[in-house]
Amino acid sequence: MIAEPVLKAPETSASSRPSPVLIRKAAVLGAGTMGSRIAAHLANAGVPVVLLDLPGLAAQALEGLKKSKPAAFYDPSLAGRVTPGNFNDDVALLSECDWVIEAVTENLTIKQELLNKVAPHLKPDAVLTTNTSGLPIATIAATLPENLRRRWFGTHFFNPPRYMRLVEVIPGPESDRQMVEAIASFADLRLGKEVVFARDTPNFIANRIGVFIMMEAVRLMQVENLTVEEVDALTGTAIGWPRTGTFRLADLVGIDVLAHVAGNFARSQGLELTLPPFLAAMLERRWLGDKTRQGFYKKEKDTQGKEIRLALDWKTLDYRLAAKPKLAILEMAANVEQLPERLRHLLAGNVNKDKAARFHWKLLSALWNYAADCLPEIADDAASIDRAMRAGFNWEMGPFQLWDAAGVPETVARMKAAGEPVSPQAERLLASNAQAWYRSEGQECFDPASGAYRPVGKAEGIARISQFRASHGVVRHNPGASLIDLGDGVACLELHSMKNAIGEDVVRMLTDSLRADGEAVRNFSAFVITGDADNFSVGANLMQLLLAVQEGEWDEVDLMVRAFQRMTASIKFCPRPVVVAPFGFCLGGGAEIALHAARRQAHSELYMGLVECGVGLLPAGGGCKEMTLAAIQAAAAVRGSARSESVELMEALRRNFESIAMAKVSTSALEARGLGYLSPADRISMNRDRLLTDAKELARDIAKAGYNAPLPLADIPAPGENLVASLRQAVYTMRQGEFISDHDARIANQVAHVLCGGNITPGTLVSEQYLLDLEREGFLSLCGEKKTQERVAFTLKTGKPLRN
Repeated sequence: MIAEPVLKAPETSASSRPSPVLIRKAAVLGAGTMGSRIAAHLANAGVPVVLLDLPGLAAQALEGLKKSKPAAFYDPSLAGRVTPGNFNDDVALLSECDWVIEAVTENLTIKQELLNKVAPHLKPDAVLTTNTSGLPIATIAATLPENLRRRWFGTHFFNPPRYMRLVEVIPGPESDRQMVEAIASFADLRLGKEVVFARDTPNFIANRIGVFIMMEAVRLMQVENLTVEEVDALTGTAIGWPRTGTFRLADLVGIDVLAHVAGNFARSQGLELTLPPFLAAMLERRWLGDKTRQGFYKKEKDTQGKEIRLALDWKTLDYRLAAKPKLAILEMAANVEQLPERLRHLLAGNVNKDKAARFHWKLLSALWNYAADCLPEIADDAASIDRAMRAGFNWEMGPFQLWDAAGVPETVARMKAAGEPVSPQAERLLASNAQAWYRSEGQECFDPASGAYRPVGKAEGIARISQFRASHGVVRHNPGASLIDLGDGVACLELHSMKNAIGEDVVRMLTDSLRADGEAVRNFSAFVITGDADNFSVGANLMQLLLAVQEGEWDEVDLMVRAFQRMTASIKFCPRPVVVAPFGFCLGGGAEIALHAARRQAHSELYMGLVECGVGLLPAGGGCKEMTLAAIQAAAAVRGSARSESVELMEALRRNFESIAMAKVSTSALEARGLGYLSPADRISMNRDRLLTDAKELARDIAKAGYNAPLPLADIPAPGENLVASLRQAVYTMRQGEFISDHDARIANQVAHVLCGGNITPGTLVSEQYLLDLEREGFLSLCGEKKTQERVAFTLKTGKPLRN
């Protein structure tokens, strides 16, 4: 019996029912850029992987992965989970694998020959998928045995697999429904992927839309006589696309790869791809982007040895110094924060006089019509296309969401007035008296085939705070933070200030909400602190601090620090469990918030660090205190073992000192654990869209188990003067070797003083408040230094630390 093809995502997550597939070990066939990085990400998820290619290539690729930037592994040690081998000697290893992913070059004959070679070595119940970026799934499998075709379908990852969230799952005509759903759920839960089900059509969804719009941008650049830099500015953050724009993205992906994908689609339609002459010349000259060190951009050094960036003049094929575009329409829109409003502003430009406005209108109207025309062929619904473009190309909004933001009736009327074509799908929408592709706050999407709105499918456990704002309501709100009812007795303290910087509003909201005698504590059994933005928090509001320091308002600065310390204390000593769910950047004061929680539920992509030393300060919101307590606890844990407690204390404190003094930032949640920012008991979520649900469940579990809040400690054995001297000796050695400046040394010595409890006898019992007072005193002392003020000002201006 032939299984029915599966095109829709399951409505419930795999965690709620038994899975027919247990992934204990996987294999990747092909150790090229994509294959090796897929293997690395499987290893990140805890899965042992066999990586096969031609002799020597897999081992070589594995060595490259260990050094790759951005890092392919959450931690270099995870490379040990990957076993390299070759197609000649090691195919027998496939008999141990539950999931085998083919990822060799995009050549139908090579793929079919390899699959026929490995097929006899697969387990009877193993799942076999292909990572093809656009070859027909059914055609690749045409020569496979019938029983294997039931276990065959497409799983198209995007590069780099660790960081790009999209996986397109493409069932074949004979694919077994349960196996497709099982791998989709595994990709969601274990690999952290946004899973989008696509039809077996050329280039599937994201590449079909993405490459079309990139080629359209190339065409319009020539029509409007724009530069490479101007097009990148017009197709970047202004319209909610990555700052790489069109051509910087092409350099990253590979110009040959884009040409191949475009050619693949043309051939599928019986057409021949005709590239613009300058693009054909670039391919001929092997100007393929970053991998050949030049493409639309390249870097060189000037006569003084300083690195400069050059941009290609597409008309002459000469490189010139890259220039920042001066486009009035972008300058006017720069201050419009929200994308829908900014988009309407951009589209209101005068297309008769402004070539940038003309470019935007032509590009976006082409995108909308093309996406709508493709809809019946490539996807189940418009929402699938939007999800694919958001996750696969990092767009803030997908094409149909952008169209809604611009106004479907208004833009269609504009197209018709200009004599431009309009997609029949959009005509059906308006003919049905609908005004937009989405309604009910995005919960329903228009289906042109039926002429009605359908619910947008979503797996159980996928959630963002915005949903609860609408369904359960806002309990309390100010410009920096809100208290949101998540249901089931759990409330969320959402950070939503600019860049989630921690200023007075955030401090007040958290302190008031978590007060032991407060209304929120009476009404809720647990709390989660997190946000919906790209990053958890960039740290304390340095602008507020700098203004107070420059005006000599030292009492105000002192009150700021005390208020911050009260906020973190309210988190730690709240009678209800507080779970912090950090993600993205969690820096400085954001890290201090996390350190004081009962537990942490972190996203795997966590860039966490106490970075205050980078701006000439030290952590004064309890961060130093918590790192001291962690070192003391680590030492106490070895009591009674062969390992010396004093040695463990010294090593743990030295590690924590280095993390603070060197402003170390983790490159993953796993590394954050190694740096002491997360504990072994803290949990990690692979999927960002599940972080809120996971944190809520953790908070509920802690509350149900009977939570007893800790009491402020008054009997902490201070590490004392001996360890202060040891750490300061290390600082002296670094300064003598000119690895750090005099100012760096003063900051590091202050950190050593605070971490060790000052120059007191080792073992002297001190309180948490004593350590907090040391933090505050050290912080205020450093604030008074001119070089610190220069560092803070430089960081506010550039976003980078200054070494002075």
